[in-house]
Amino acid sequence: MRKKSNTPNRGFRVADQIQRDLTDLIARELKDPRVGMVTVQAVEVTADYAHAKVFFSVLIGDPVECETALNQAAGFLRNGLFKRLMTHTVPTLHFHFDRTTERAADMNALIAKAVSSRAQED
Repeated sequence: MRKKSNTPNRGFRVADQIQRDLTDLIARELKDPRVGMVTVQAVEVTADYAHAKVFFSVLIGDPVECETALNQAAGFLRNGLFKRLMTHTVPTLHFHFDRTTERAADMNALIAKAVSSRAQED
């Protein structure tokens, strides 16, 4: 009987390693002033490891400007990943600003507003 393949887990492990290495590369080696304090939230790798979507958030700076700078530095960051990852191929990086934290803050504000208005009614 053939053993089940571990390839789905491998994709998650590769994405996790890319996330850790990119965080370090952006913080230590990327010298672009448009890139402020960036947090890599998640990485999604395609099944053939050709492309990776990198979702990030920004603590300080303009998200659009930061996204442009990161996409322009994608080749430099990919080269840094070549030196760190032990895989045959390193995916092409595509950076996307993650608006999840903004949406969560908006939802929390709406909930707080609803709770306070209900408390005033009672």
